[in-house]
Amino acid sequence: MRRLLAAALALAAACPALAAPSSKIPASSLIESAALVARLKDGAKPAPLLIHVGFEPLFKLSHIPGSEYFGPASKPEALAKLKQRLKGVPRGREIVIYCGCCPWPHCPNIEPAFAALKALGFKNVKALKLPRSFGQDWAEAGLPTVKAG
Repeated sequence: MRRLLAAALALAAACPALAAPSSKIPASSLIESAALVARLKDGAKPAPLLIHVGFEPLFKLSHIPGSEYFGPASKPEALAKLKQRLKGVPRGREIVIYCGCCPWPHCPNIEPAFAALKALGFKNVKALKLPRSFGQDWAEAGLPTVKAG
């Protein structure tokens, strides 16, 4: 857990310089941690497509089980990989994106990913609101995590 917090703090120091306004995402398109956990436990509907849009060191250290990773959405090459992955995915498919590299207002990855998915015509996109970081708001809260490979 300390390694996760240290990695998150190191990335958070870089985030203000990279900041993108995550506040552009409408409140109706946000999902809180507790609601996502409940949604993932709900067997009545297929699980949402979970996409981590942050930095690779954080994904490798800890991420939500079942999440897919294509790179930080602040980079054009990562958005290109994400768009390629979503070819053929129904536009009504439930998708949840998350990052958690740094405090929400400074995240450079959430808004570009959200905007790209909406531009592709996806209708059911939610952004997981992690006010402080993935480490603090998800992992340290004891919510489900796994390490990459």
